[in-house]
Amino acid sequence: MNSSSLAIDIQGGLSDAWSSVATFVPKLAGFLVILVVGWLVAKVVAKLVSRILHRIGFDRMVERGGINRMLENSNYDAVDILAKLAYYTILLITLQLGFGAFGPNPVSDMLNGIVAWLPRAFVAIVIVCIAGAIASAVKDLVSNMLSGLEYGRMLGRVAAVFIWGIGIIAALNQIGVGTSVTMPILITVLATIGGVLVVGFGGGLVRPMQQRWDRWLNSIEGEMPELKGHAQAYQRGREDAARQREAARQRSTSGQQMPPGKWADQPVGASGYGAQPGYGGAQPSSGGSEQRGYGGQSGQGGGQSGYGGGQMGSGGERMDYSGGQYGGGDASGWHRQDPPMGGRGRYSGPAGGDTGWDDPSVDR
Repeated sequence: MNSSSLAIDIQGGLSDAWSSVATFVPKLAGFLVILVVGWLVAKVVAKLVSRILHRIGFDRMVERGGINRMLENSNYDAVDILAKLAYYTILLITLQLGFGAFGPNPVSDMLNGIVAWLPRAFVAIVIVCIAGAIASAVKDLVSNMLSGLEYGRMLGRVAAVFIWGIGIIAALNQIGVGTSVTMPILITVLATIGGVLVVGFGGGLVRPMQQRWDRWLNSIEGEMPELKGHAQAYQRGREDAARQREAARQRSTSGQQMPPGKWADQPVGASGYGAQPGYGGAQPSSGGSEQRGYGGQSGQGGGQSGYGGGQMGSGGERMDYSGGQYGGGDASGWHRQDPPMGGRGRYSGPAGGDTGWDDPSVDR
């Protein structure tokens, strides 16, 4: 009896162990598969976040806001921090899903809380970066507008600190620590300022502070016209810039009028791309006669025409060579042409005959 019951208990224990192993192994395999897939997805998401932030210019905005100066001793910049945050967020979600394969457990509950908090941290970092960029822009704007005033730079710093404070408070509220952290800090700062003022005024600083306030108020009152002038000059500059942009836009939309040139119709003899003096037109020669021709132009000694034209020599004689190099004369009779190299002249008769070279002193 005892041996048989012991054998039954051993067999039951072994069957329970095998059933537990058979139940646990698929869960473990699912957990490992979820981890591998989640790790790959996390790497892809981190790269996408980094590329998107660089594409939209988030790194330049952070650089203008001064965040990079705070992180210059770190191995990461703001874009890398957000990419890493997205990476670990996906990993935590993966762990949450993986541990969920084993059923309800304390690890899954803890991961649920962390995963629910990480998006708030992401938004808080973005809020701080945007607040820093706005604070830097407002500081530069106020300092430049009031650069001629004594307290212009100080007002720019005050405005920047105020915007930074608003951004930090909003970020702390986003991550859920606004009430427990910001309110005690705010109360401490106000109490410190109040204590310094009370002790200072009560300890004999009333008269020096009164003199200083009088000097500040007088300075502000004296600089009010200059402040108004700066504001008016700034407004006029903006209006001039707006008018210039509008004029440029109108020119770009309507198009510039093409100046007279290659494709423009021009009167005969006008200069430009469209016409050239003497190109099929008429030109007066120095002898007073008008000559027309293809490519004609006036020479130094007289007018010269192209094909079908004539040349007025320096002595006032007209020499025709229409139809050939030394073509025949017209009905007026003989015509003399001076030799190109001096010496003998060439004569042509009424019928176009060529008499050859002869003594230029003999006029026929």
